[in-house]
Amino acid sequence: MKKHVSLLLAALVLSAGLPSAQAAPAQAGLNLSCASCALMEKETGTFLLEENSHEKLEPASVTKIMTLLLVMEAVDSGQLSKDDLVTVSAYAAGMGGSQVYLEEGEQMPVSEMIKCVTVVSGNDCAVALAEHLAGSETAFVARMNQRAQELGMTDTTFLNCTGLPAQGHVTSAHDIALMSRELILNHPSIREYTTIWMDSIRNGEFGLTNTNRLVRFYQGATGLKTGYTSSAHYCMSATAERDGMELISVVMKSPTSNQRFEDAKALLDYGFASCAMVPVYPDAPLAPVDVLLGTAAQVQPQPERDCRLLVRKGEETQVNTRLSMAQDVEAPVEQGQILGQLEVYVGDELRDTIPILASQPVDRLSIPGIFSRMLSRLLMAG
Repeated sequence: MKKHVSLLLAALVLSAGLPSAQAAPAQAGLNLSCASCALMEKETGTFLLEENSHEKLEPASVTKIMTLLLVMEAVDSGQLSKDDLVTVSAYAAGMGGSQVYLEEGEQMPVSEMIKCVTVVSGNDCAVALAEHLAGSETAFVARMNQRAQELGMTDTTFLNCTGLPAQGHVTSAHDIALMSRELILNHPSIREYTTIWMDSIRNGEFGLTNTNRLVRFYQGATGLKTGYTSSAHYCMSATAERDGMELISVVMKSPTSNQRFEDAKALLDYGFASCAMVPVYPDAPLAPVDVLLGTAAQVQPQPERDCRLLVRKGEETQVNTRLSMAQDVEAPVEQGQILGQLEVYVGDELRDTIPILASQPVDRLSIPGIFSRMLSRLLMAG
């Protein structure tokens, strides 16, 4: 039976780092069936909607987002190659639940294992990867919990790498959003797997169909992971991108598979209808700054980072900037030295401040160099 959930839109107060958001009185009024949920914008990490988002619940196979995160971190750091062969232990082969029926002693490349985890939630592959990377599932789970702490996942305790039922194996919608963001933001190649609808392994002998049907039926879907057990009910973290904005929709404990997908879609629809990402630039190209007593007469300033601002729909035209720059600077100038700042406003509200930095170092002239320059100028004047 569906319940009416009133979700609060978080105030989009952005800072140079992760934004902090407090609940604002705008009501979304969505009809959702899940026990808890969260909606996050990927780039800024802003929570747009949350309902019971810190309730500790069983995540089922959504657990595997953390498993995939650790595997992708190992791949992207060079610790692990996608071509490495993983040898299956008797323990991994005996996992049960969702699986691709690995046999003890069978070997499969890391890339195929990742595909099986993301597409069909293979418990046997998840454990085989964990053992290959850490030596044992127990050691791998210790890494999972350490990584969860590093990400600020205060509601989370992992007891396995699969999400199979275990007393005390819990997380929250809020924490799932945090680890989902870390995965898709810093390891975008995971999309190669999470966007697969149908594929196969073992030279086409074993077919795979994604458990996340949004990949086929929702515009812009990019992943991410479903989960189900009889005690956890139906869970998922769904990601989708439209118009350069990617959202993470987490639902936990929906009563049916269909309601899980409908809940995730409703959250994503709300986010895409309500918010937008706006690229921010200075009103004019940044002019060089004069350098006093420097080996170079000027230094070129540049923004510390690119800026894209998360705004409510309708605010796009209200975005404006104010630039404050030093008229000159005395050498020596260090690369990255602050020369000014760009303030970003929506209307009269300050939303972001971007430091303007020196793009290259400039050494100070030596005393002979100063006299040489003065002499040169006198001769030119004559």
